[in-house]
Amino acid sequence: MDERFTKGLATRKQVLGEMPVAQRVASAQGELNADLQKYLTEFAWGDIWSRGQLSLRDRSLATISMLAAQNRPTELKTHIEGALNNGVTMEEVAEVFLHAAVYCGFPAAMTCMRLAKEVAAARQGAAG
Repeated sequence: MDERFTKGLATRKQVLGEMPVAQRVASAQGELNADLQKYLTEFAWGDIWSRGQLSLRDRSLATISMLAAQNRPTELKTHIEGALNNGVTMEEVAEVFLHAAVYCGFPAAMTCMRLAKEVAAARQGAAG
């Protein structure tokens, strides 16, 4: 593994959690998306998420905002989880999506809120 991948993998695990990342990377071995996972880890996580100009918390807030605007529910759920791991509160997540209603529309905001509730419920179930 090269330095970019190693750095990116460490950041990715810090944000999203050890197990979810290990599962994604392991499931990509020998698959069609192995190269995509490698490039994602190197570029997005090793080059961009690892920069010091924004905190991981700030990057998470920006990311869930952008994913809300793009209507990317699968990635949004993943990054809501990451935002919570980075110290963002569920109230702050909800505030981002309330703000998104103005710029992305109410249907998008309602979908985002539903996904946030699903993540919160899953975390409650895992904790209890």
